[in-house]
Amino acid sequence: MDFGQAIGSTAVLFLAVMGSGVAARDFPNCQSGPLASNQVCNTTLDPWARAAALVAGFTRNEKISNSWDNSPGVSRLGLPAYEWWNEALHGVARSRGVQFASSGNFSYATSFPQVINIGATFDMPLVRAIAETTSTEARAFSNAGRCGLNFWTPNINPLRDPRWGRGQEVPSEDPYLISQYVVQLILGLQGGLTADPYYKLAATCKHFAGYDMENWKGNRRYAFNAKITAQDLQDYYLPPFRACARDANAQSVMCSYNAVNGVPTCADPWLLGDVLRGLYGFASEDRWVTADCDSLENVWTDHRYGSSAAGAAAASLNAGTDLDCGQFWPQNLPSAYNSRLFNDTVLDRSLIRRYASMVRVGWFDPPARQPYRQLGWDSVARPEAKALALRAAQESLVLLKNSNSALPLAPSVKRVAVVGPLGTATTQMQGNYYGTAQSISTVVSAFRSAGYEVSSAQGCGVTGSATSGFAAALDAARAADAIVFVGGIDVSVEAEDRDREQITWPGQQLPLIRQLAAAKGAKPLIVVQMGTTVDSSELVASVNVDALLWAGYPGQDGGAAIFSVLTGAFAPAGRLPVTQYPADFVNQVPMTDMNLHPGTNNPG
Repeated sequence: MDFGQAIGSTAVLFLAVMGSGVAARDFPNCQSGPLASNQVCNTTLDPWARAAALVAGFTRNEKISNSWDNSPGVSRLGLPAYEWWNEALHGVARSRGVQFASSGNFSYATSFPQVINIGATFDMPLVRAIAETTSTEARAFSNAGRCGLNFWTPNINPLRDPRWGRGQEVPSEDPYLISQYVVQLILGLQGGLTADPYYKLAATCKHFAGYDMENWKGNRRYAFNAKITAQDLQDYYLPPFRACARDANAQSVMCSYNAVNGVPTCADPWLLGDVLRGLYGFASEDRWVTADCDSLENVWTDHRYGSSAAGAAAASLNAGTDLDCGQFWPQNLPSAYNSRLFNDTVLDRSLIRRYASMVRVGWFDPPARQPYRQLGWDSVARPEAKALALRAAQESLVLLKNSNSALPLAPSVKRVAVVGPLGTATTQMQGNYYGTAQSISTVVSAFRSAGYEVSSAQGCGVTGSATSGFAAALDAARAADAIVFVGGIDVSVEAEDRDREQITWPGQQLPLIRQLAAAKGAKPLIVVQMGTTVDSSELVASVNVDALLWAGYPGQDGGAAIFSVLTGAFAPAGRLPVTQYPADFVNQVPMTDMNLHPGTNNPG
C-alpha cells in the first residue's frame, strides 16, 4: 500500500477517549480486570512465557482475527486492540497508527532530513542522536495514546538504481555504509541490546530482500521476480539485514513484495528461516516478521504461489511470516486451517513472537515499573531537537561545484533573487513518510529572516512544459546582486509505487537555468538541487553556473541550512552517498537487471 493510501485509511481502531476529546489507544490493564489474572502480567516470567500464557487464552477464531495489523484484541480477556503499523522514517511520521493532534501538544514532531541526506553526512553519532530524539518523541506520542510501540523503520535496501522511486528513503547504495547506519539507528530507536529489561521501541528493518523497484515500464513490485546470484545476495543485497538482525538486534523485519529467484519473500522458508532466523540469529523468542502491506495477497494474486488463496496464506505463515498488513490472512486462514495446510502450533508461534515483543517494550507493565512510560510531551527538549534537525541538514549538504569564489556569497550581496520551482518549497523539503513539522524553513524565508532583500519567482514547475514564468524569473534575477536557483526533483517525480524512467532534470528547469546563465552578467548564479540524483553534468561544465549544491530533502530546517552554507556560516562537508549517473544510463541498463557484475547490457 502506498503512503497516500496509508494517510487516507479509515481502518484505525481507537478504544478510549482522552479528557481532551482526542481518540486514544489503551494500554493493557494488568492491575484490575480480566487480564490481571493472566500470566502475561507476571513480570517474573520471560517474554515468551508471558506471551504464550496470553495466546493460550485465545480461541482459534480470535487468533486469526488478530493476525493482521489492525488487531482487534480480545475484549473478554481484557486485551485491547492494537495497530501495528506505525512509521518514523526520519521523525515520527503520519501513518495508520500515528495520530497528530490538530493543535497544541502532539500536533507536531521533529522532521529530520530524509534518510538519503543522513547518509550524505557519513556521521554515525549523528544517526544515533536523531534516532534517540525520534524514539523519545514516539514514546511520548504512544504514552498519550497517539501511536503504537513498534515502528516500520528503517528502510535498508541499497540504492542500486538511480531510478528507484524510494531511493530517498535509504542512506546509500553502499551496503557497508547502510550496515553502519542501521546499527546506530536501531540502537537509538530501541534503546539497547538484549540485556536491557525494556526496549524503548521495536524497530523494523525493511524490505527483506532484493527490493528496489516500484513500477518501471509496467514491471510492478507486486509481481516482480528478482533474479539474483548467490554472490550478489551475500555481497550486496543482504549485508544490511545481517547487521540489522545480528548486530543491532532489531525486533522485527519486514518481508517484501517481490520474489527472489522465483519464491515470494514472504513465503520463502529459505530467506525467512535458513538465512534470517538461522544465519542471522533472528530466532529469539521476541522477534518477528511482518509482511509489507498487501504483500501476502500478492503472493497469490500476482505471484500465483501456493495453488490457491488459502494455500498462499498457509505458505507465508509456515515460512515464518508473523503478521499480515492487510486482511488476506483473516480472510483465508480459516479455509487453510480446515484444509490442514497449517496447524495451531504455527499460528500460535506467530502470535507469541509478536506479543513477546510487546512484553519487551513494556506494553503490559504498569507505568511505575519502567522508565519509558514516564515520557510525555515535556520530555522532548524542543530547542535541542530543532538544533539537531538543523545540524543534520547542514551536514548533509554536498558542494558539487564552486567556481570563481562564488560561495560563500560576498558581504556586498544584499539583494538575492531566489528563483526556481522549489524556492518556497515546504512539505517537499521533507520527502516522503514525513510527519507534521512545527515549522518549515524555506530558502526564501531564510534569506528574508536574515534581512536580505529577496525577489522570488518560480519560473517554471518541477515538471511540465510551461515557460510563461521565465520572464518573471529573469526580471527578478536582473534586479538582484546574486541568483539562487532552487529546483531539481521532488515527490511528484519520485515516490513509492512509482519509479523514474529518466534521470535528467525534469520539465523546463534546464532551459530556464540556461537563460539565467546567459543573462546574469558578473553576478553569481548558484544552483541548489533538491531530490535524489539527476545528471547535472551540463551545470558542472557550464562556465556561467558558478556553484552547484546538492540538498536532497533537508527536512524542516532545510532552508536555514542551505542559507547557512550559501552565506558561509557553515562549511559544507557532506559527500554524495550514491553515484551520479549520466542520463544515458537509463537506455543502457534495464531496471529489472539485478546483477552487480558486468554482463549483457550491464557495465556492472
